Amino acid sequence: MVFLSNASNFVSYFKSSMHYPIAEAANMVTNFMGTSFMLTIFGGFISDSFIPRYWAFILFGTIELLGLAMLTIQAQYIRFQPDMGRRPSKSEAAMLYSGLYAMATGVGGVKAALPAHGADQLDHTNKRLMNAFFNWFFFSLAMGGILASTIMVWVEDNKGWKWSFKIGIVTFSVALCIFAGGLPFYRHTSPRGSSLSRLFKVAISTAQNRKTPPQEMITETGFDGRSHNKFRFLNRAIMDNNISPNQIEETKTFLGLLPIFGSTIMMNCCLAQLQTFSVQQGILMDKKLFHNFEIPTPSLVVPPLIILLSSIPLYERLAGNLSKKFSKKRNPFEPLRRIGFGLVLASLAMAVAAIIEAKRRAAIVNDHNTLKVYWLGFQFLFLSVSDFLTLGGMLEFFYSEAPDSMRSMCTALAWCSTSMGYFLSSALVSLTNSLTKSLGKEWLGGIDLNNSRLDLFYTFLCVLNFLNFLNYVYWAKRF
Repeated sequence: MVFLSNASNFVSYFKSSMHYPIAEAANMVTNFMGTSFMLTIFGGFISDSFIPRYWAFILFGTIELLGLAMLTIQAQYIRFQPDMGRRPSKSEAAMLYSGLYAMATGVGGVKAALPAHGADQLDHTNKRLMNAFFNWFFFSLAMGGILASTIMVWVEDNKGWKWSFKIGIVTFSVALCIFAGGLPFYRHTSPRGSSLSRLFKVAISTAQNRKTPPQEMITETGFDGRSHNKFRFLNRAIMDNNISPNQIEETKTFLGLLPIFGSTIMMNCCLAQLQTFSVQQGILMDKKLFHNFEIPTPSLVVPPLIILLSSIPLYERLAGNLSKKFSKKRNPFEPLRRIGFGLVLASLAMAVAAIIEAKRRAAIVNDHNTLKVYWLGFQFLFLSVSDFLTLGGMLEFFYSEAPDSMRSMCTALAWCSTSMGYFLSSALVSLTNSLTKSLGKEWLGGIDLNNSRLDLFYTFLCVLNFLNFLNYVYWAKRF
């Protein structure tokens, strides 16, 4: 709730309170989101290698609170804010970015440690139980999203950001206390040293023994790992007496996850649009549902989330019944298939978003009418379901396939994919503006979206995501 209440509406805060231009504000949000999710790899590395996941959650949660405190102070006192119509000074920008990225660091660690710590409490041989845990974990995330998109957005729009930040500090402090109360009951896993150093040792040893034929080396040492048919070149590392077969298998397993990870990045680029351009679309649309009630644009995600929440028990029931009838390879709820369904929905969402934006722009430019904001609900719905299928599938897949000593870091790949999607979104916005400017007019360079061609940008994302889906199918079939 705390993270999403800020991320979903930060573009408005940066534009109205800190006076950044719209394109820069949008990129600031995607960079913040991208950094938050990228740092899950760092958080996962710390909780796998040096401190138990329980304490990693407490540590990074405290760092997130410190970042929130800095943002609260800036929002509370006018002397730390820029004057109307003026960009922030260096000191004001430094305070803003310090608070933002302290919060991002905390978020990264929390997202890496918490799902892995939760899954550690379960029987890993029970695949159905693991699937159910990650579904209900996503259910909790969606509940936080509903609270963020209703109560917290209302506070931000009507009471000011200083109250939103204060509520965030109080509620997350309470959450940390609740989590700490479970200490006597948790099953704890001990860190096993630096997984990254083991990966690098295997890579260096493989390079040093690159002239040794892998088959000959296996025959000499008697090594025959369970994944020997993939990445067999890494078997050369066994020539180093300081490297064990388990370390080589660990490296092979991690490398095997990377093509699946890379194939999900484009979908998260599409998801990034909900926090940036979709918010700006809503600002220019008619938000009145009744005579005196206006729906805030970030709250458009609420109806899809409610549908999603209500469907999770149904999904659980279907998954439970079908898992008994189908083998793992034919089960439609198997993680890799689930991810594939999510990627297809992301392409559909971008196609729908392009049509609606073209309709909105035509209404305002040609007919001088304002389209109702609920039209945006379709892209919110498709992308919300896509996120549920893809993120839930990735969390389960990466945790289940990870080596025991790398579960936090491999689970963090799901969040890291989100991060790369947000960075890719920023890069595509800049690249699209650069290319279209050279052709005559920037697609996304207008003062507002009425002077831009967001519909063409959405169409571009739809095509890219479909091509990415074909790439995903290639790798998923070969996993």
